[in-house]
Order: sequence, then C-alpha cells, then structure tokens
Amino acid sequence: MSMHDVWNELDETLEWTILEADAEQRIDKFITEQLPEEISRSQIQQWIKDSHVKVNDKAVKANYKLNSGDLVVLTVPEPASSEIAAEDIPLEVVFEDSDVIVVNKPRGMVVHPAPGHYSGTLVNALMHHCKDLSGINGELRPGIVHRIDKDTSGLIMAAKNDLAHASLADQLKNHTVTRKYVAIVHGKLSHHQGTIDAPIGRDPKDRKLFTVIEKNSKHAVTHFVVLEQYEDYALLELKLETGRTHQIRVHMKFIGHPLVGDPAYGRNKGISMDGQALHAAVLGFEHPRTGEYMEFETPIPEDMNHVLELIRSRT
Repeated sequence: MSMHDVWNELDETLEWTILEADAEQRIDKFITEQLPEEISRSQIQQWIKDSHVKVNDKAVKANYKLNSGDLVVLTVPEPASSEIAAEDIPLEVVFEDSDVIVVNKPRGMVVHPAPGHYSGTLVNALMHHCKDLSGINGELRPGIVHRIDKDTSGLIMAAKNDLAHASLADQLKNHTVTRKYVAIVHGKLSHHQGTIDAPIGRDPKDRKLFTVIEKNSKHAVTHFVVLEQYEDYALLELKLETGRTHQIRVHMKFIGHPLVGDPAYGRNKGISMDGQALHAAVLGFEHPRTGEYMEFETPIPEDMNHVLELIRSRT
C-alpha cells in the first residue's frame, strides 16, 4: 500500500478499538504495525509526544500499555510547508493556459506531499513548472482540485488561480466533470455494461483500506463497459459519477473483478504488474474562464499495454 493511498487526506483521523489480542502492547509499537513501513516508529513516538495520539480522549506516553477496549485516535499532522520545495521533475503537459494545467501523471508519482513523501510529488513538479498555482488548498496542495492514486496513471488537472480552482471544484462537486478510466480486471464479467451503486467507507477490519459498507460511508457510483473480454481477464472503461478514495478499486473488488496488480484490493495470482492496472484516460470539464467544454484523452501506458499483450497472447 502506498503512502499516498493511506494518507490521502492530510488532516485525516484514524481510530482503532483495541482487541484482547493487542492488550499489553506498547502503543508506539501497535500504531507502527498498523501503518505503512514508510512511517517509522520514531515518527510515531514524536506524534505521541506532540499529543497527536490519544487514548480514550487523553494524551499518553509512547510506552503506554494498551488495554482491551481502549479507543486509540491518531490525528495526522500536516508537514511543515517549509519542507515543500519546487523540483525540476519532467511533466507530460497535455494542456496549459493561464488558468488550468492538465498533466498525464505517471504511475508511481504521488499527487501531493504527505508524511513520508515531501518531495518527488506532482505538487513539487508543478511548483517548478508553473510558478503560479491557486492557494485555496493551502501551501501543501497548491492548485490541486482532485487526486488520483499514486499507482494510477493518467490525466489530472490543477488550477493556476483561485477563480479557476473554485470553478473546477464546483464542477467536481456537481458531478459535471467527465472522468473515464481504463482498467484491466480479473475474471469474466456476466454483463457487457453495468452500474455499481454501493457506498464506500473505511474498512473496520483494516483502517488503512476502504470497503463497501453502510455505516460511516459515502454514496459512490461507478459505470462500466467491457471493451475486451478474455477467458480470465477483461479490459474495461469505467466512468466515475462520484469520486471517492479508491472508488474503482473497491467497487471492482466488490463485484468480484479486482484490478490486475492492485496491491491492496487485488489477487496475488495470474498476470500482474507494479501497481494497479488503472489509467485515467479521459478528462473533460468546462474551462473556468470561457465556459467552453474541453476534453482530453491519453492512451494507456506501456506497462498496461504489456499486460494486455500477455493476456491476448494466451487466448
């Protein structure tokens, strides 16, 4: 699981209710084991010292021994803005004017800084390339109006000023932005097309993941069309009606067709790749200043093409 996937929201609060099996364990050790390896135990200890971790609504020390039934709450602090610097990282710019920039993000690039990823992100690259980005989302996420996962490739837009940011954010909120993805999934689908309407929330069994769940969830809708069907795999086009974290990945797992290569929701068998086989292929929106509808499309990247060639060669 990537750092960006887990810490998609910098102000996120994570909670754990301690089970009997974890009682008597030191709290710093317990939290370290719940989080990705990029978060060190010393980092957790510092967060505990700074009162970002509470047990039953009270601050504790790093050597606190957990009790069964304890409610542990971690509020992730934002990194200092001084740690975020412009970096000369190559960008594949699909469109750019004085209001908007559209980039084809490579797989493996984190969108914005988060604990463990203060450099090498799309924001670091945009800060060097643009010089002018909207400030609505603060110094850590300048210009960012939406995200795609670290290991998802494809089109993402950023705003260069607050007028553009407000317009694009409003279009996202009203579900008028066109977002189409291409994915390679496991299995043979029983329908050529369909709609998955299932709420998504934190997985109570693993707070680092999401799942289809009624309690503490958000409305989520994904439309899909089968582009190519093979014996054990399929190539899909998916259109987002809502934009929940990990939405496509969670919905496809929910219907029994997880994405190839997905490290969190996929299957550890068959053809795989480094990161989920998911590409944001089409992005369309109204230009924030002119009102003109603009739509951009990029082909799937080489690694997904390679997987498709392997699948086709087996049929």
